[in-house]
Amino acid sequence: MRVELSVPVSAEFEAELDRLLSARVPSRIAAQDASVFSDSVAADRLGWVDLASRAGELVTEIEALRDELAAQGLRSISLTGMGGSSLAPEVMAAWAGVDLEIVDSTDPNQVAEAIGTDLDHTVLVIASKSGTTIETDAIRRAFAAAFEAVGIDPASRFIAITDPGTELAELASAEGYLATFHADPNVGGRFSALSPFGLVPAGLAGVDIRRIVESAAGIAADLGADSPDNPALRFGTWLGIAHARATEKLVLAPTSAALAGLGAWVEQLVAESLGKDGQGILPVVLDAPGDVGFADARADALLCTLGPATTIGAPSGFNAEVDGDLGEQFLFWEFATAIAGYSIGVDPFDQPDVEAAKAFAREALDTGTHAEEIPAFVDGAVEVYGDIDEADDLVGALRELFAQVDEYGYVAIQAYLDRLGDAEAVDLRPLVSRHAGVQTTFGFGPRYLHSTGQYHKGGHPNGVFLQITADPRTELIVPGRGYGFGELEQAQALGDAAALRAKGRPVLRVHLTDRARGLAQLRDAVAEVAPHHHFGVD
Repeated sequence: MRVELSVPVSAEFEAELDRLLSARVPSRIAAQDASVFSDSVAADRLGWVDLASRAGELVTEIEALRDELAAQGLRSISLTGMGGSSLAPEVMAAWAGVDLEIVDSTDPNQVAEAIGTDLDHTVLVIASKSGTTIETDAIRRAFAAAFEAVGIDPASRFIAITDPGTELAELASAEGYLATFHADPNVGGRFSALSPFGLVPAGLAGVDIRRIVESAAGIAADLGADSPDNPALRFGTWLGIAHARATEKLVLAPTSAALAGLGAWVEQLVAESLGKDGQGILPVVLDAPGDVGFADARADALLCTLGPATTIGAPSGFNAEVDGDLGEQFLFWEFATAIAGYSIGVDPFDQPDVEAAKAFAREALDTGTHAEEIPAFVDGAVEVYGDIDEADDLVGALRELFAQVDEYGYVAIQAYLDRLGDAEAVDLRPLVSRHAGVQTTFGFGPRYLHSTGQYHKGGHPNGVFLQITADPRTELIVPGRGYGFGELEQAQALGDAAALRAKGRPVLRVHLTDRARGLAQLRDAVAEVAPHHHFGVD
């Protein structure tokens, strides 16, 4: 594995490197010594460090099950899971070029499309560490009803991945699921790439997971070594000193097609692990180094290519190249993130601000998602909600929002839409970045709640938030619940907006009464906003 770093002041880097070496941070993490993180939940969250070395039996079991499913003609693998329960297998499947359907949305159209694909040949993997994840449970219920409607016993098509003793584990046992994989409870969700959460769905879909595990195992000793040449130690040190200089955004751009999806997994790991206590590193995931936000980055951004570097160099002087096989990448980023947490002074294993959005969402479901919805104004196919000052049209509202972000802040676009059917929404990220003049992130909801959602509320308080919701194309009832997927999706959006506002974060919500027309109108409106700063503008 090759990790190349550019550091402006070598003396500063060397001093921090020596500090971490003196504390034996890498070897203590590798030895699962939780005392390295004071006042931490790390005591039961360090099981990830040796997953690769003890995964042989699990891989053999997965391979045998894959052959069994193939013999039964069950060739379509779907996965429902959120955040750490779906991002790693999604990356693995893309890396291997195999089909794995990820159902990590509460958008009713996306869920309905997933269910209607090929039920006769489908197996659903249900992945939830807690066993009670609301999105995963809702999707399980919808698939169960669909299987029953065509005369198929859902238990014969369900595979569970969860911690021992959870509600999901008990349900799987009581109903006789096709298979159940119990994960190590000492492995947190975002560090679970090499656990059953990552390996089971990927392996069943046809990924060569043995190769991934072996490549990770081959680098484990180097990553846990108290050596100045340890790449994870050097990268964690690099993140730490950059953060101390208020360079708190990590811009990630793939240069290898095989690693094209890795940024989304890194985003979740880094943002949720380090974004708390008013500190942290915010990942900004781009499509390529030429995308807006990379070549024109300023002093608040670290630039990192995933794969061999094609262009390196920026005004900040903080640049990195991380090149290696996928298994190496997984373990490298886990070690580097844990080490960076120590350097910055945050606990990389908790997520103190995640529950707030869930609580507000539950309240919205209980009271009704339309109970207090009164738009500030309506402009064409867009209803505008939020604390509007003087604006009376969409362009003015966006202008007010962008004016609230400081020179080194960021805009987060949160799109509660169909990730597949409304994929064009991602084009808003570079457009907003140009016209707001700052680094801009994009996430589909509720997916991002299990990724950057922790940073948004617990990290640096310099972000503003553009939330996009829409009328559902169709409604789909969640069986056994008193609401539909559309209502759940809306409640999650409102819940996160309420949690952000409770933290003093500016939120503008635009609701599309017609998705296609509304997105086009939103793009046009962003393009009409005169740039607040000069970043990203020709």
